[in-house]
Amino acid sequence: MKDAAPPPADLIGPADGIFDQDAVTAGIDTAFAAAGTDTAAQRKCVVDRLQEAMEAGRATIATGLAADPFAAEAAIRSYSWLTACVVRAALDVATRHLHPLPTPTESERIAVFAVGGYGRGEMAPFSDVDLLFLTPYKITPWAESVIESTLYILWDLRLKVGHSSRTVKDCLRLGAEDFTIRTALLEKRFIYGDAELGETLRTRLREDLFNGTEREFIEAKLEERGTRHQKQGVRYMVEPNVKEGKGGLRDLQCLFWVAKYVHRVDDVADLVTLGLFAEEEFDTFAKAHNFLWAVRCHMHLLTGRATEQLTFDLQVDVAARMGYVDSPGRRGVEHFMQDYFRHATAVGELTRIFLTKLEAAHVKSQPLLQRLFKRKRKLKHNYTEVHGRLAIVDEQEFLSDRINLLRLFEEGLRTGLLIHPDAMRLVTANLKLIDESFRNDPKARKLFLDLLLKHGNPERALRRMNELGVLSAYLPEFEPIRALMQFNMYHSYTVDEHIIQCISQLDKIERHELKEALPVASSILAEGVNRRVLYVALLLHDIGKGRDEDHSILGAQIARKVGPRLGLKPKEVDTVEWLVRYHLLMSDMAQKRDIADPRTVRDFAKAVQTKERLDLLCVLTVCDIRGVGPTTWNNWKASLLRALYRQTRRAMEGGLEELNREQRGSDAKRNLRDELAFWDPKDLKTETARHYPPYWQGLHVTAHVVFAKLLRDLKEDEIAIDLAVDEDRDATRACFALADHPGIFSRLAGALALVGANVVDARTYTSKDGFATAVFWIQDAEGHPYESERLPRLRNMIHKTLKGEVVARDAMQSRDKIKKRERAFKVPTHITFDNEGSEIYTIIEVDTRDRPGLLYDLTRTLAASNVYINSAVIATYGEQVVDTFYVKDMFGLKFYTESKQRVLERKLREAIAKGVERATE
Repeated sequence: MKDAAPPPADLIGPADGIFDQDAVTAGIDTAFAAAGTDTAAQRKCVVDRLQEAMEAGRATIATGLAADPFAAEAAIRSYSWLTACVVRAALDVATRHLHPLPTPTESERIAVFAVGGYGRGEMAPFSDVDLLFLTPYKITPWAESVIESTLYILWDLRLKVGHSSRTVKDCLRLGAEDFTIRTALLEKRFIYGDAELGETLRTRLREDLFNGTEREFIEAKLEERGTRHQKQGVRYMVEPNVKEGKGGLRDLQCLFWVAKYVHRVDDVADLVTLGLFAEEEFDTFAKAHNFLWAVRCHMHLLTGRATEQLTFDLQVDVAARMGYVDSPGRRGVEHFMQDYFRHATAVGELTRIFLTKLEAAHVKSQPLLQRLFKRKRKLKHNYTEVHGRLAIVDEQEFLSDRINLLRLFEEGLRTGLLIHPDAMRLVTANLKLIDESFRNDPKARKLFLDLLLKHGNPERALRRMNELGVLSAYLPEFEPIRALMQFNMYHSYTVDEHIIQCISQLDKIERHELKEALPVASSILAEGVNRRVLYVALLLHDIGKGRDEDHSILGAQIARKVGPRLGLKPKEVDTVEWLVRYHLLMSDMAQKRDIADPRTVRDFAKAVQTKERLDLLCVLTVCDIRGVGPTTWNNWKASLLRALYRQTRRAMEGGLEELNREQRGSDAKRNLRDELAFWDPKDLKTETARHYPPYWQGLHVTAHVVFAKLLRDLKEDEIAIDLAVDEDRDATRACFALADHPGIFSRLAGALALVGANVVDARTYTSKDGFATAVFWIQDAEGHPYESERLPRLRNMIHKTLKGEVVARDAMQSRDKIKKRERAFKVPTHITFDNEGSEIYTIIEVDTRDRPGLLYDLTRTLAASNVYINSAVIATYGEQVVDTFYVKDMFGLKFYTESKQRVLERKLREAIAKGVERATE
């Protein structure tokens, strides 16, 4: 083969095992001769030989990577070399066999370059093959034929080829106009053809395009990086893009581009020699580079295509391929993703430090007039401002008082300045100074609490401290949760980032930014709470995660130990410990229990005991839910928490004895009379007399008014439906009135499931004259109320199902499916029976894997067992759901006996298992 190249060192297997250049060339020559003059037959024989060689080479590399899952550097070099061999073979066929040119003229020369990742010599199994065909002048018919034939062969091999045909002048002109093209030219690598022409391009690019434009290139790359990060979201999003995401491969490539453009280096390792990287920083770079490429290669091999998004289902498979295994309390995939996010954090820090340093050296200075009128910040001793960043004047003096390792972050918050990369490097290089005596130093305690409480925007300091390792050094208990991912669909962030997001939410409430959205939490803070307790409790509330025990209990134990070290008084430590231990209590009571039941409020008030705890727990709960992810908080959750808080506070102020069903029933009837004062007294008396006490105690007056109108003159064979958007709860309220019969709750749940409605709350009652009144609060798949134009279809499907025209059980067969990317989640089923949480009902709580049609399956099972369902409360946490049912048996009694409970539990588990089997077929 013409221009056959020696293989690079350190391939993942023997070079001839990946691609035997001589054997492939000989095979093509023989097959080509046998094909005669038939052009189609010629191309087919070439493609067949190359396809066979390419598949064998890919299999060799994949086998090598399976044997050594972290041998990414060798794998990406091998894929790049395999691709180069295939491309050269195609070019060889085009120039030697298809379009031979014994005596080329000066214009009939061609040089072929690999560009992009291929140019760097870094390729995943299904990376694009980017080529530049270079000619000295306008492209000739011969060159056009060679390019066309080469591309047809590569396309027949099903390679994804990106290509451009240009002259040297074209490259200079387009590179000057477009930074993407300029970057591609920067990464070019000569692979075939006229070497002299290739050298001409290299010289002209450096002299006529790159030299003197370093500043504009850096600014363009920084802007491009910022735009990409904004699009991809925070580094800790739990389904990261390995290529384009924060801390991903593109960030490392950006660093390489700038280093090559500015310092003319071909290897990032050369930056150590130039003094731009310390040895340990380059070691961090190399480890992250290898890890991320390993992940990307395994993703491609698993999916058989160029996949860049590390989705939940892929995370499990990649973790297994890379040898991660489960440990007590944590799945292998969680260990894997913690490593991923730690590498991503390291990449972010390295690129930030390197690029900021280069930006400072090359960026344009501000115009003189702007500098004269710009107000200079007053900085404390030994600090200065360098290019708008907080820098250290004398490093030796800085380190002489190790408390400065915290003061730096306080000064950053106080002045609003970002920290200079040199200062960040100094901190990370001296983390060993933060020892036990440092942590117990009163000055350090005060500084740390001031970072949380004094300057505003504490999340900015905490995030930077976390990324630099300062937070874990000062608070060693934080280290196990750093970059810890919880493998579920509920949490959008890693545990450490979730905590920082929660503290950010609290800070926003304090700055009155969420007064309209969070009136109760805002009013609590306005009345005054112990801020030290609240901030420390938020900082520690999830610190016990990732271990094989209840994180609330372990977290409380950690809080008991850490509180005094942070300078909290004994009483404050007690409160923080209680808040961490019970930080899920209010959320669970509001979302998993019927707060219309006085017993719920009474039990919650007894657990909380004081108004101070109630206030603190309410604000902490709000921040905790809002810190889970950008779409987790909604009006439904807000309304539940608001109602629970207000009822509990009222009970605490007026006495728990006021919380009784009789009082609620009397109030509800009086409110209905006021609302329907224009009704005939006789009709009003009929309405207030037709319902049993639970009806009056369980619904708001707005629902009582709707049912009064639906039931008025309703005949036994009629179904009355009222659909309305309940904006306060962010849900559609569906009210049904119809003749009562067994299983009504289940049939309604089935009808709603068929239209894709998610039930978040439901209750049903039977009137004394034989009618069922049921109300369901439902949301669409995005967690919002149904829009008005979708309500007629909803109403129509419900009518059809209730009349028996559509059988929900049969119709659900094709719709009750779990998406492929969500099947990796495993949620164990827990079923509990509680006879203490309600005065008149048994509470059955089913905690299991969520899926379409689950509520229908559960309610159908209960109905078949002659269980009367009064209400259902549904709380969804990503792929996990907790369905809580308030039930009685057919005689109106609770399920006290263990035998009855066991029979019911068995039937519910069978229904769940069959549903899962159906949903994953």
